[in-house]
Amino acid sequence: MKSLEKAKIAIVGGTGFEKLFVNAKQIRLGTPYGIPPPLFIGEVDGRNVVFLPRHGPEHSVPPHKVNYRANIYALHKMGVERVIALNAVGAINMKFKPGDIVVPKDFVDFTKSRPTTFYDEAPVTHIDVSQPYCPEIRELLIANAEKTGVRLWADAVLVCTEGPRFETPAEIKMFRRLGFDIVGMTGAPEAVLARELEICYATLCFVSNMAAGMQERLTPSEVSKVSKQITPKIEQILIDTVNALPLERKGVCPCAHSLKNARF
Repeated sequence: MKSLEKAKIAIVGGTGFEKLFVNAKQIRLGTPYGIPPPLFIGEVDGRNVVFLPRHGPEHSVPPHKVNYRANIYALHKMGVERVIALNAVGAINMKFKPGDIVVPKDFVDFTKSRPTTFYDEAPVTHIDVSQPYCPEIRELLIANAEKTGVRLWADAVLVCTEGPRFETPAEIKMFRRLGFDIVGMTGAPEAVLARELEICYATLCFVSNMAAGMQERLTPSEVSKVSKQITPKIEQILIDTVNALPLERKGVCPCAHSLKNARF
């Protein structure tokens, strides 16, 4: 693989963020788990960064059909050590409002049919997710989000649902009683798969809507509208965070050594 096609940092998110990159190059990679969407590799202020549109370049893959294993394995194959994910979410916590930024500290997986691990066979592997998101990346995302002046929530729990439908009011009421703050359809198993390959991973969420039962109805066009409004802030947070990440990982997070003592 050519040196241009190697990068230590990746951004995983919705379609459109590839325009962040200078002279982005599109590449295709195969993996043992299938072929992921086209990857865009380019520079963000002089640093090679990969962008992976998880729903495909035309946003044609629904959340329950995203090949999360192929996506994360392709990044691993390119030498990626850190992933910053982007997620549109609905607010369960009544204090949260559309346009707010959330850097969750934890997640709960309510998906039903997605392959959730690379380790279906021996050696039996149990990774630790006591800290589900990389603390180093989270700290930088929080600091850089604060600089933009957006309303920020950093002590939040994300619940991931199967989709592609939105949740029912009863489901949202249940989630609120369980202590969840935001809901989305793409947060899992992406974070777990990254940890299984010893990749640092954290997510930057933006609230696109109030969850079911908290507003009259939900539509994809509403999500898109809020996304366009908040995108300039998100782009600035991403650029500042990429620039602030140390060139080398120092072993200060649990991610880089997650397989140590994890196998029988």
